[in-house]
Amino acid sequence: MRKHLTFMVVCILATAILNILAVINPEFSDFYVRIATPVWLNTYGRLTGIFPFSVGELMIALVLMLIVLTIASGLVAVIFYFLKNRIVYFNKSFNLLKRGLLTTGYVICITGLLITLNCFIYYRCSKITESAAETQNYSVAELIMIRNYIVMKTNELSLIVDRDIEGNVIYSGNMAEQAVLSMQKLGSKFDRLSGYYPEPKKIASSEFLSQQYMKGYYFPFTVEANYNGMMGTIHVPATMCHELAHVKGYLFEEEANMLAFLACIQSDDVTFQYSGYLSVLNYIDNDFYKAVNKDRTRYLEQVRIEDRVKKDNIFISEQDWIKIEKKAVIKTETVKKATQKFTDTTLVLNGVSNGFESYSDVVKLLMYYYDESESDSIPSEYVVNAK
Repeated sequence: MRKHLTFMVVCILATAILNILAVINPEFSDFYVRIATPVWLNTYGRLTGIFPFSVGELMIALVLMLIVLTIASGLVAVIFYFLKNRIVYFNKSFNLLKRGLLTTGYVICITGLLITLNCFIYYRCSKITESAAETQNYSVAELIMIRNYIVMKTNELSLIVDRDIEGNVIYSGNMAEQAVLSMQKLGSKFDRLSGYYPEPKKIASSEFLSQQYMKGYYFPFTVEANYNGMMGTIHVPATMCHELAHVKGYLFEEEANMLAFLACIQSDDVTFQYSGYLSVLNYIDNDFYKAVNKDRTRYLEQVRIEDRVKKDNIFISEQDWIKIEKKAVIKTETVKKATQKFTDTTLVLNGVSNGFESYSDVVKLLMYYYDESESDSIPSEYVVNAK
């Protein structure tokens, strides 16, 4: 028992020291991410990547089962204590409880260390733009111009993607493989994005993920990118690229959104291009609507989002929602609120002051990108009513 406790104490101390170093010294975090990320991906990441299913999802299920069994063994120990031959029964059930607690302790300590090594430290490293995008001011006219450009690109691309007879977007290739290739291609501009990637995996419990209104998850304790298999096909490419950005150490949500956008629109695959533009459409359209003080007249003066784009942009179809609600153990609204609260709290604790709202900060990065890198890339025909 002393050896077990010694290991746990060492594990807890290592986790605490690493977190403290990351908080007080961003240079340590930058160095760690640059050096350690390729090591983790090419060892542990390759190991979990062998399996066709989400190892992280399986681990969560096993841990929940372990907790239930540990609690059950504790209750059995108490019940047996009051029966005949209670000492014999108590000793047996107590030993089972002790093993369960010991295993749970190991799982918690190791998982905490892995999450620190593959998640918490990443939140303390420098951002892509060194906060330049946050301090840059843009006019409403500039916002409208980029918004119109993105709307027109989604409208155009929605006409040329493959669809079934019902008008739903379909994809016949290997989407996971294409997502990896798209991210690796972007590695020419962002060094950390080059090299090996484990292919994204579909979550088996996608119904529950849908109740959370989540498109994907990065599991830091298995270094896996996971996506929701229930959502519309067109959302999958950008989601895969978003989660793969997390795998490479880009944990800030707005950065993962931006990198996914860039990887998709620079892909040779039309479906990926459409998915990329569609992934940022709501963010920039909402920001534009707020910028004009929610003036409907002024909003309607700009380029209209086509109905087929609006249909494609639906997260889950009505038919699938019916299936999800039939299987639901907990009400979707309850799950959604709990998830948003958990995500918001986690982000704030990791130094992201605006929590869940940080996803929409991708608009700042979009404006900065088109201003700094692509200022001349928008053809004149896209500059419509930018006033």
